[in-house]
Amino acid sequence: MKLLTVTIPSYNSEDYMENAVKSLLGSRDDVEIIIVDDGSTDRTGAIGDALEEEYPDVIRCIHQENGGHGEAVNTGIRYATGQYFKVLDSDDWFDPDALKQVIRTLKSFEADELDMMIVNYIYDKPSENSQHVIKYTNCMPVGRLFRWYDMKHFLPSQNILMHSVIYRTEMLRESGLKLPAHTFYVDNLFVYEPLPYVKTMYYLDVDLYHYFIGREDQSVNEKVMIGRIDQQIKVNKRMIDAVDVTKLKSRKMRKYMIHYLTMITTVTTVLLVKSGSKENLAKRDELWTYLKITRPELYKQVRRTALGTAMQLRGKVGNKILSSGYTIAQKIFHFN
Repeated sequence: MKLLTVTIPSYNSEDYMENAVKSLLGSRDDVEIIIVDDGSTDRTGAIGDALEEEYPDVIRCIHQENGGHGEAVNTGIRYATGQYFKVLDSDDWFDPDALKQVIRTLKSFEADELDMMIVNYIYDKPSENSQHVIKYTNCMPVGRLFRWYDMKHFLPSQNILMHSVIYRTEMLRESGLKLPAHTFYVDNLFVYEPLPYVKTMYYLDVDLYHYFIGREDQSVNEKVMIGRIDQQIKVNKRMIDAVDVTKLKSRKMRKYMIHYLTMITTVTTVLLVKSGSKENLAKRDELWTYLKITRPELYKQVRRTALGTAMQLRGKVGNKILSSGYTIAQKIFHFN
């Protein structure tokens, strides 16, 4: 058994997937790499097979019919043998030195002692020669095991994302997480649905994950997201359905999960508004009605937040304020 399984979902990634793999090989004695070739039509699968042949004790390349990012992650969870589990998207990469620190720290824990490790991630924009690091030093204890009641206040730019999280593999399986196939933006489910199963955490203040931003066809490109808005809505509604947050015992967990759901619902709402179509404005109203009917107490708590209040703005002036605020937030927090 390796210490850490890193799954790399890969679809038509021949131009960059090998770079993701090579960023892990400096820790190959402790890392299992699972490349999931998700029905690629280019040389991704062949590159994965060649890497497996070169590093048979480290790399496994699994080929499957195209099922989307979520199904590729499901496959990684199903075949993982590592004690801990992390996802690395095929166009991203790890800092090799930071990974070594992660490995050393994970080795210090007893079996089943740690449910989730959090690390920093970097918005990396090579086209602009810019980087922006997301840290958690203000909201989490540094360098010690902690629980939800130790959490402090999260800033608007701080969320626990797929880029920053490492789960204990068995805990992840016990959560029953199964991401939907042929659906984008399922990374939000990956870092939301398992949280009620997370009891113990550790924040390691290292810049591990380089999150590439810049391709025009990237799923987080704003135009692409508006074109796939129905999938964003699907994920948003599943988050509403998945957990009755108001019944969670931990107050800090409830607070964070409401914060995260509010953030996702805000993104969905603003994209629907920015599209400018009457159909999408109707979908915005339907989403909020869905939240109100499905989780009435949660709806009240989301509405009480500053973002939740802002999302109720209507009319041309209200829509312009929402769109302008979102554009400013993009520049400040460097997302999309």
